[in-house]
Amino acid sequence: SDQGSNESDTEQRNKALRGRMFVVSEMVQSEKDYVKDLGVIVEGFMSRLEVRGIPEDMRGKDKIVFGNIQQIYDWHRDFFLVELERCVQNHDLLADLFIRHERRLHMYVVYCQNKPRSEFIVIEYETFFEEIQNEISCRMSISDYLIKPIQRITKYQLLLKDFLKYTSKAGLDCDEVEKAVELMSLVPKRCNDMMNLGRLQGYEGKLSSHGKLLQQETFCVWEQDGGVLSRSKERRVFLFEQIVIFSELLRKGSGNHGYQFKNSIKVSYLAMQDSVDGDPCKFVLWSRGSAERFTLQASSAAVKMTWVETVAALLDAQNNFLSALQSPIEYQRKEGGISVTRPLSSGRPPSAPPTPNGHAPQPPPDNEQDDQELVLVLQDFVAVREDEISVFRGEKVQILASNQQGQSLVYRPANSDSPAAEGWVPRSVLSTH
Repeated sequence: SDQGSNESDTEQRNKALRGRMFVVSEMVQSEKDYVKDLGVIVEGFMSRLEVRGIPEDMRGKDKIVFGNIQQIYDWHRDFFLVELERCVQNHDLLADLFIRHERRLHMYVVYCQNKPRSEFIVIEYETFFEEIQNEISCRMSISDYLIKPIQRITKYQLLLKDFLKYTSKAGLDCDEVEKAVELMSLVPKRCNDMMNLGRLQGYEGKLSSHGKLLQQETFCVWEQDGGVLSRSKERRVFLFEQIVIFSELLRKGSGNHGYQFKNSIKVSYLAMQDSVDGDPCKFVLWSRGSAERFTLQASSAAVKMTWVETVAALLDAQNNFLSALQSPIEYQRKEGGISVTRPLSSGRPPSAPPTPNGHAPQPPPDNEQDDQELVLVLQDFVAVREDEISVFRGEKVQILASNQQGQSLVYRPANSDSPAAEGWVPRSVLSTH
């Protein structure tokens, strides 16, 4: 009976290994189809547009239609497909491939942020794009092709979940595969967040300068100013690391077609009351120094609790940072910024998050710290991780610490667009000379 059991176990394991092989083969084949579809956009629609010429009233809008599709196409065709094909020979390379290229996959987040504007222009020039479709003998419309990147970034997580299932059944180590699945579940969520943000109209500032989008949700909101309570209104609320934005839902027909900016509160002035009359779904947000208060009612107690906890953590982190700024032992003030005056026992400033791989950053040597001035940002960098901040070309930041992964922990002084912030950026975007 033991022999029969062993044979059964071996058969199950071999079946699971064949399952892994099938998933990898499916991913490679579907990747080839995807690259082919991207090619229709770049070498079909975009190339034909150059030959045919752009209508006068559409000039400049063509760039919005296609977004960064050329960048996505080049990378998948020249690099990612080749790397995936190597996984056919060694299935264990698959999870690491996605983990290593987390940063590169951010280009999908950029694509999705642009997508709502692209859709609007495609609808506006529908007849024009249909003519191009006929000229290049294309079986599907441009809209069908432009949705492909969004479908693909969602497909990866489904295939990786299948790969994880077979890896587990085969009795193999699942740690890396689980990490890849988690990552490829987060990227589509960020993409969805960015598509929603892309539908926000009427906000004058630069959304990417307010840090990571932490939460977004639809609430019933009562506005109170000077004791007068308004009627309840439906609002889509976006919570960033540095700002809360209230917007009105714009509906056409039965669907949601965007959001109109209504109000905002900078996190540096944000205050919260976590309960209202014992209601499990209500809480209050307001800007310190303002009489205007916003009472939010969530769809469930769980949603309310998530928001209250997120806001509380944000306010705690802000208080910790301000306390650190006021401590002469840990920081000293400088014109336009701050600098670490001596290493702490942890090897990093108290409000600095750990690096992505968990290693604490190394502060600069003591003799360098007093001489550090503000450095120039040479190129834009958009934050992806929770412990990063977005910086833009021409801004000046203070380097607080550096690590061995080529990153610098920087402090960005407050400016007209956003409050002060601290986080990690690649050292390559800074002028360190």
